Amino acid sequence: MIVSNVSLHCAHCFATAAAEEHHQQPHLSSSVPPSSASSSSSSPPAEAHHSPQSLSPTGHLVVAVCLGCIGTVAFLTNFLVLTLFCRYRALRTPMNLLLVSISFSDLLVSVLGTPFSFAASVHGRWLIGRAGCVWYGFVNACLGIVSLISLAVLSYERYNTIMATTMADGTDFRAVLGGIGFSWLYAVRYGPEGPGTTCSVDWKTQTVNNVSYIVCLFVFCLILPFCVILYSYGKLLRAIRQVSRMSSIVPRRREQRVLLMVVTMVVCYLVCWLPYGVAALLSAFGPRDLLTPTASITPSLLAKCSTAINPFIYVFMNKQVGLTLFFYAGFYAIYLKTFSAWILSGHVPTCAPPSVRPHQQ
Repeated sequence: MIVSNVSLHCAHCFATAAAEEHHQQPHLSSSVPPSSASSSSSSPPAEAHHSPQSLSPTGHLVVAVCLGCIGTVAFLTNFLVLTLFCRYRALRTPMNLLLVSISFSDLLVSVLGTPFSFAASVHGRWLIGRAGCVWYGFVNACLGIVSLISLAVLSYERYNTIMATTMADGTDFRAVLGGIGFSWLYAVRYGPEGPGTTCSVDWKTQTVNNVSYIVCLFVFCLILPFCVILYSYGKLLRAIRQVSRMSSIVPRRREQRVLLMVVTMVVCYLVCWLPYGVAALLSAFGPRDLLTPTASITPSLLAKCSTAINPFIYVFMNKQVGLTLFFYAGFYAIYLKTFSAWILSGHVPTCAPPSVRPHQQ
């Protein structure tokens, strides 16, 4: 089921929907979030004005603050990751290229998605019309799945690298590029719901197309990546344990570090995405009024948090990247301290050789 066949919700767009309803295709609808009592495009416009449930002004403000914090942290951390990889050639390994793909997709979410939902939450209504609603839903769908599938590909590539009988070729990017291409093409074909207060997949329409899409979405974009992650890191941890039994404290420390990383990855994956998946299924197959606006927006915010959490788990916990970041931060701290001292002392720093520097009086 391709993305263009998925109905979209547009929160607080009812005036736009009423004006455009006679021009719409049957498979598109403009309605309230999944918690709404009426979401079918066949419902009369007048009915839509009375049925939607919405957050209170305080609720919208809380969501706006959360989105603002998430978007800011996600932008800064992912931008820092991309800067490090662009600046330091030693980090440009095939495995780390997957981290670049994840950070790039998360950065695009913070630039192309979060600002629109933040503005909508501040004003308590959707601001950029139906076309913007569809664009927003598609962008977040595509980039969200890129991140999920890339995490699964990353876990499998790490497992293959550790279990390989020969030394991995640090210059062979073919397999990793294939994995990155697969994750992006996979994401274009299937997409999850956008953030809850704005636009989302139409979970309510009980057609064969929609139901099959929802089932495929849950199985192939949430359960399958999670199973790949569990299998790959489970096998990896088992292999490290077998090595640590041969004594030596170094492998044991490595085992503990890998165990901490795996537990952190699995827990964060479940916390960010499982509530969203469960809420989506309940909204699609449960009673129409089962989920309140608060219950429907909370899982979406948790899923949005993954864009800010991923850099800390998959990049900054990486020993190689962590050391580079440490020296990078230390260098600029020393530079800023020295530059400030120069400014306070009244001297202007210069890179010119002594022979061409101006003589001080």
